[in-house]
Amino acid sequence: MKVLLIGSGAVGLAIGAALYDGNIDVDIIARGNTRESIIKNGIIRRGIFKTITVPAERVRVFETPNQTGNSGYDYILVCAKTTGNPEIAAELAKCGQGLLNDQGGLILCQNGFRNEQYYFSCLDKQKIYTASFAIGFKRPEPYISEVTVFSSPITIGSLFDGDLGTLNPLIEALENGDLPAKSSTEIAKTLWAKMLYNCALNPLSAVLHVAYGGLAQSQDAVLIMNQLIEEIFAVIQAAGYSTFWPDAAVYKKAFYEKILPPTYQHRSSTLQDMERRIKTEIDSLSGVIVELGREYQVGVPYNTMIYHMIKTMESLY
Repeated sequence: MKVLLIGSGAVGLAIGAALYDGNIDVDIIARGNTRESIIKNGIIRRGIFKTITVPAERVRVFETPNQTGNSGYDYILVCAKTTGNPEIAAELAKCGQGLLNDQGGLILCQNGFRNEQYYFSCLDKQKIYTASFAIGFKRPEPYISEVTVFSSPITIGSLFDGDLGTLNPLIEALENGDLPAKSSTEIAKTLWAKMLYNCALNPLSAVLHVAYGGLAQSQDAVLIMNQLIEEIFAVIQAAGYSTFWPDAAVYKKAFYEKILPPTYQHRSSTLQDMERRIKTEIDSLSGVIVELGREYQVGVPYNTMIYHMIKTMESLY
C-alpha cells in the first residue's frame, strides 16, 4: 500500500505513525520547522494509545507532492488545516490524475463542512471521502503527536456514493496501528454532529478566551450556545440534511449532559490559532452555517455575529 499524507500537525503525525507501524509505504508532505524537525527526529506518537516511535531514517518527507517522484498512490490523506485547501488542490492538479491509482481514494481528515468542493477540479467526486474525528490530539513538539481523548473511532465515508470497500485496506492499517477507524454510510449525519459541537463551542470559546467548561458555567454563554444550536438545526433541515438527533431540544439535552462534560478542559483550535496569530478555520465552520443560511433563506444572526467577530479578531493581528 502506498499513501501520500499531506499535513503534519497532530492528526497527520498520529495517522502517519499508525501507518508506519504497519510497514506501509508513506510519503509525508510537511514544510518549515515541522519538516526539519521530522527529518531530524522522526515521528513519535504517544498518549492514551500505544506509543509508536518512527526513526528519522524511515521517514520520507517532502515539501510538495510533485517532489516525491511517486505516483499511483492507493490513498491521499489531507490532514492539513482547511485554510490550505485551495493551495493543496492546486498542487494535486499539477501532478495529474496518475497521482492516485484507479482504485484509490482521497480522504479529507479535516474540520468543517464543504471542504470537498476544492478538489472537484482534480478528482471525480466518487474518489473523494471524508473523515470525522472524535479523538483529541495535541502536538507538544513539531514531531510528536499526543492522543489525549478518545470518544469513538475515526469515521470515514462518502458524500457522493463512493465505494466504501475502497477504504477497507486503509481502515485495517489504521486499526493495526492502534488508531480505531471504521467506514460509515452515514457520514453526512456524523459530519453534522461534529459541526453542531464545533460551531457551538469553538468560536465562542476563542472570543471569550476560555476552555469549553468555562462556557458551561456561564448562563449567558449557555444562552448564546442555545441560539447557535437552534440556528444550525434550522439550516440542517432547510438544506435537506439530517443528523442523529431529531431537533435542537433533543440535541441540547444530550449536549449539556453527555457530549460537553468530557471535554470541559479542551481549548478550541480557533483559540489556539488566534494565540499563534494564524488564520483560523472559521470559514469551514461558522462560515458554512452563514453561507447555507443565505442560500436557503434561514436567519442565522448568532452564527453570523460570532463568525464576523472571529474574522475581525483575525484582521487585527
